[in-house]
Amino acid sequence: MSDIDEGFYSRQLYVLGHDAMHRMGRADVLIAGMRGLGAEIAKNVILSGVKSVTVQDEGQAVWADLSSQFFLKESHLGQNRATCSLQQLSDLNPRVLVSAHTGPLDDELLLKFQVVVLTDSSLDDQKRFGELCHSRGIKFIVADTKGLCGQLFCDFGEEFEVLDRDGETPASAIIQRITKDDPGVVLCMDDRSHGFSDGVKVSFTEVQGMTELNSMDPVEIKFRGPHSFSICDTSAFSEYERGGIVTEVKQPFKLNFKPLSEALLDLELLTMNDFGKIPRHKTLHLAFQALHSFVKQEQRLPRTRSQPDADTLLDMVRKLNAVAQLEELDEAAVRNLAYTARGDLAPMNAFIGGLAAQEVIKACSRKFTPLQQWLYFDALECLPEEEDRLEEGDFSAKGTRYDGQIAVFGSAFQEKLERQKYFLVGAGAIGCELLKNFALIGLGAGEDGHITVTDMDFIEKSNLNRQFLFRSQDIGKPKSDIAAKAVREMNPRMNITAHQNRLDPESEGVYDYKFFMGLDGVAAALDNVEARVYLDGRCVQHQKPMLEGGTLGSKGHTLVVVPHLTESYGKDTSTPNNAIPLCTLKNFPHRIEHTLQWARDHFEGQFKQTPENTNLFLRDEGFVERTLGHGDAEALEVLGGVWSTLENVNDGGQRPTSWNDCVSWARCKWETLYNNDIRQLLHCFPAEEVTATGLPFWSGSKRCPHPLTFDPNNTTHMEYVMAAANLYGQIYGINGTRDFPSIRKILESVHVPSFTPKSSVKIHVTDKEMEEDKAKGSDDADKARLEELKGKLASSSLKSSAVQMYPVDFEKDDDSNFHMDYIVAASNLRAENYDIPAADRHQSKLIAGRIIPAIATTTAAVAGLMCLELYKLVQGHQKISSYRTSYFMLSVQYFVWAQPRRPQSFELAGKKYTQWDDFLVDGRRGGQQEMTLGDLRQYVKENYNLTICTLFYGPAIVYNGQEDRHKLSVSDVVKKITRKDIPPHKKVLDLIPSFSEDEDNEMAPTIRYLLL
Repeated sequence: MSDIDEGFYSRQLYVLGHDAMHRMGRADVLIAGMRGLGAEIAKNVILSGVKSVTVQDEGQAVWADLSSQFFLKESHLGQNRATCSLQQLSDLNPRVLVSAHTGPLDDELLLKFQVVVLTDSSLDDQKRFGELCHSRGIKFIVADTKGLCGQLFCDFGEEFEVLDRDGETPASAIIQRITKDDPGVVLCMDDRSHGFSDGVKVSFTEVQGMTELNSMDPVEIKFRGPHSFSICDTSAFSEYERGGIVTEVKQPFKLNFKPLSEALLDLELLTMNDFGKIPRHKTLHLAFQALHSFVKQEQRLPRTRSQPDADTLLDMVRKLNAVAQLEELDEAAVRNLAYTARGDLAPMNAFIGGLAAQEVIKACSRKFTPLQQWLYFDALECLPEEEDRLEEGDFSAKGTRYDGQIAVFGSAFQEKLERQKYFLVGAGAIGCELLKNFALIGLGAGEDGHITVTDMDFIEKSNLNRQFLFRSQDIGKPKSDIAAKAVREMNPRMNITAHQNRLDPESEGVYDYKFFMGLDGVAAALDNVEARVYLDGRCVQHQKPMLEGGTLGSKGHTLVVVPHLTESYGKDTSTPNNAIPLCTLKNFPHRIEHTLQWARDHFEGQFKQTPENTNLFLRDEGFVERTLGHGDAEALEVLGGVWSTLENVNDGGQRPTSWNDCVSWARCKWETLYNNDIRQLLHCFPAEEVTATGLPFWSGSKRCPHPLTFDPNNTTHMEYVMAAANLYGQIYGINGTRDFPSIRKILESVHVPSFTPKSSVKIHVTDKEMEEDKAKGSDDADKARLEELKGKLASSSLKSSAVQMYPVDFEKDDDSNFHMDYIVAASNLRAENYDIPAADRHQSKLIAGRIIPAIATTTAAVAGLMCLELYKLVQGHQKISSYRTSYFMLSVQYFVWAQPRRPQSFELAGKKYTQWDDFLVDGRRGGQQEMTLGDLRQYVKENYNLTICTLFYGPAIVYNGQEDRHKLSVSDVVKKITRKDIPPHKKVLDLIPSFSEDEDNEMAPTIRYLLL
């Protein structure tokens, strides 16, 4: 992969970077075994972009393979698994050469590859080929799943260099003070933690006074606190004056690995991923070895639910433990492994396959920390909570595509899965993976089952790298339609309906009370918190379980919400604490994130909001008066912007009539932003300015700026003018050009007005100061300007002569639309003003485009964990200890598993309630005339022994002692106070009460008032 297709790999590039991607593009990978786990690994590795992948398998497809091998169809039964999968694997990523090998594994074959992955292999083969790979410097990975247990092993050789431990952006901080001491202590600004850990190395730049630090090699630090650390001896250095940036310098490091034969004997090499299961992890290390011995001895896996076979396996484990000497042997886990070893589960393969593919990426790219060296994972909590009475025959193969799953859970559970009705919100990366798993496990695939999926988005090229149900020919088509079609081909029995609706209050006519009450559960595959919170609220309202998951690069999380057992996802508790202060954006940026946000704000204001406001003004008679109601400051900005767009350049306004006018506007805008505004700022706060306490004003996070001088030979200067002029032309319907020579020619005749800083201008130093001045109101000059604008905009001839404008919606992925050209140039010019290091286009797109980095491996792992929780929901597990919330980082093999939290309870009139409790009231009383408000109060009193003293519908007060409303029906009162009709689809009114019996309690069950 010499040339990286940045459109296809755009999200992955933000995780791995170009250098790591180029290293991957030189790697040849062998994946042995093409049952479900091998297919999962191959899919993720091919999407990640290595040079070539060879899939090997000697076996033929059987019914049980269809439980988890998503490339196989019933028509492939009896044919070679690798050959049958080849075309679909090749279609995933045309940039990767994919081939199939149907012969046995041998030394000659393995020596052709840089990475070898074994799945579905014997321990003898693992040892033999492990020794070969270790001796020849070939990275060697073993992955296996048996029922609800999984195993992963890595050997990257005698010496493997890791270039970047975790892939995180190097931490940096602004220096406040440095002491002359041994060791010297660095104090950082206290607006946020410095983010450095003990032992990291850092470099210094822009330090004034103690300049020796600026030229030093990276120095190791010792952590002292969130805002301080110590370094080397600074006692002989110059006196620190001010300024300085300290930045983490990531250091490569080397790891040593043992070959599998030796690593088998070393329990210290087990990576514990669930500290509540340490004895089980160690037991499974022995149990998988014993399982290999069992297969070698019996030429088969243990029979499903066979007690004698479980006893035999347990005896083998005990013999191994006579050498290993484990303090605690988890015999129940061994028995469950024996009972379920014939099982082949898609969710388990998705999780272990995601982890294994991530290790392949590490082996090829040398980015992230590899697994050292063993990892075990189990989801035995998915088994029935109570000992069932099912016989061995209930788990035997039926000759169906679900045989691999029936071997674990039985045929009765399979029938229950097929009857499920689920709602999937989102058909993007996680949504595609969930649908794949749904199809393989048969969720909703029975006569009474059904899946509804909705996603309003259309397929883009950048989706193809991780949304594996889509292909290049699907670009531009609805995600939900194509995803539904793909899984129907995967499992023709799937009952699935695709919608293109956004899930919000506007779509409640479709997703109404009847729709939700017909569901068994909901799965959220959403990319924003607001949508998750809304869906969670609907699930709580209708008492439905919800599966939720998300990814951020190599990080993933999952959450399961169970009515009455766990807390819900909850309200959006995110705060604007991490928002950039306005004064920082306007005048005192000190990081590239600040200049990029500033550029994005200018884009939105100039090319989107102002044209939109102008169009509103032209068609809405009440626009001016409504704008005036928002306060003088906002009205001045909005109405001033509208006026400037309506008057032609020749009449003193800014409306262009030609491309030359657009270039002239862009050049003058450049002068204002990067020269005049900076000169004004320095006039108000000169470089030598000091504060009231005698300290330098320009210190700490305040970087002293300098004005720029326009240079037509400077590429960044010209890129700004080119992009700004084209965007300005677009909002007026004027075509431009990218031709620099012709733009330079126009610039020769542009008149740039002279500028003199004014002493009357006030620049706010803090947001608090800005708010205080805003509260004081406008001065006389502002009021006069506002009156002038009102008079001008009231002119009847103005609207009659004006024409519609064309607002621009920011789109980061279209390189031809000038959007990112503008953002990159505008941001980097401002960064130059403040001596902030510039950002390249790739980094700028990530930050300004608010892109969520994503890779296929994390997505697969998250979807797998979500579906393991689905098994529990379908069985109706009632123990909170059975469920798992997860957070993990595949970059460093870090996992946190926890049981969900219980819902918070509150007491009302001596009785305990949670958020899941509500008062369901049939407003029609079985088809009779609707309840009056008085009837409702009486009903609650009689049935719950509570007296309603206030009642709200949203923010509107339904009742607060108004006796005259008692005789009105509840729906009539709601219509009266909201001044709106109740939509026909609205079958439930959520009424929020407070009760006189407990006036101090802020929480109360919602009254669900049915209008059926």
